[in-house]
Amino acid sequence: MNYERKVDVMDSLAGTQSFYEDADNSRRKRTFLIVALVLIALALVATWYAFTQSKGAADVEGQGAAAMPNVTVVIPGRVSVEAAISANGTIAARREMPVGVAGEGGQVVRVLVEPGQWVGAGQTLAVIDRSVQAQQAASLAASIRVAQADANLAQAELERAQALVGRGFISKADMDRKRATRDAANARVRVAQAQYGEATARNNRLNIVAPAAGLILTRQVEPGQIVGAGSGILFRMARGGEMEMLAQMAEADLARVQIGTRATVTPVGTTTQIAGQVWQKSPVINMDTRQGTVRIAVPYSDALRPGGFADARLIAGTAEAPLLPESAVQSGPEGNYVLIVDGKNMIKRQPVKVGEVTDNGVSIASGLTGNERVVALAGAFLNPGDKVKPVVQKSSQ
Repeated sequence: MNYERKVDVMDSLAGTQSFYEDADNSRRKRTFLIVALVLIALALVATWYAFTQSKGAADVEGQGAAAMPNVTVVIPGRVSVEAAISANGTIAARREMPVGVAGEGGQVVRVLVEPGQWVGAGQTLAVIDRSVQAQQAASLAASIRVAQADANLAQAELERAQALVGRGFISKADMDRKRATRDAANARVRVAQAQYGEATARNNRLNIVAPAAGLILTRQVEPGQIVGAGSGILFRMARGGEMEMLAQMAEADLARVQIGTRATVTPVGTTTQIAGQVWQKSPVINMDTRQGTVRIAVPYSDALRPGGFADARLIAGTAEAPLLPESAVQSGPEGNYVLIVDGKNMIKRQPVKVGEVTDNGVSIASGLTGNERVVALAGAFLNPGDKVKPVVQKSSQ
């Protein structure tokens, strides 16, 4: 009895152990299957991600290549450009003539000219009252007639005496006295004439006249004014209307200027350009400013005002330099610059120093060799580092 129960218990335990072993095997299979599925899923996700990334990069690269803008560039080379010097200074009369009182002076009766009026040599500018001097001249003119009458009488007496000499009525001594009387009378005539001429000359000098033909610049006299030798300058004239510009320039620029150098003068406040040339340059340099003066002769123009300010551009020879259109040169806080396209078709900023500005473009004094590809248009819309498609156009020479 006990034996049978023991066997049943053992069988029961054996069945239970087999059951648990089967359950463990089933869990291991499910776990392995799940892990395998997860790995397969991860592999699929990784494959898909790599594919989409490579495709996206290719799409981005294609879109970037398609989005690169076309940019017009110019290769300037080097051309002959006139080397100009800019200067400024004041306008003045080339030969200024101060006019004052030449005679004894008096009260001004009339002033016949105004500033800006052209006059001829010897033309009367102002009339001085001469009422007293006129009476003196009239008195001297009368004295000439008196002396002439005495001379005529002495001559007549001498002639009558000569007719009586042959008859013995007149002695030789009387003849000598009559000749002396006649000669003295003729001398008094000449003295009276000289005095009258002196008075006439003084009266003629009372009027203020132009010493030469030219342009009246200033007038410092009015009717009723008393003038004399100490009255100073009453009129200022520009002989022949000739003007000049006193241009101030640096010592280095002064050395490049020669007599006869062509110049263009532009008065401040106007657009008038007046052609002139250098006729004199200063032999000394101002020790304080380190500048010298160049005198540029210019013909008369209504735009020129003595004492006014003007700009000058002097042509001091030619030089070889790159020439760019004005649209290619830009300015910033650091100065002028251009945009160039390098070998990788990328935008690069290049500082430059601007030279002469001509009708054909802007010359570059330094910063370029002339072989660069310079952005000619739309530079304001580009930034350093941008990739572009350069389109080369012929430089305007």
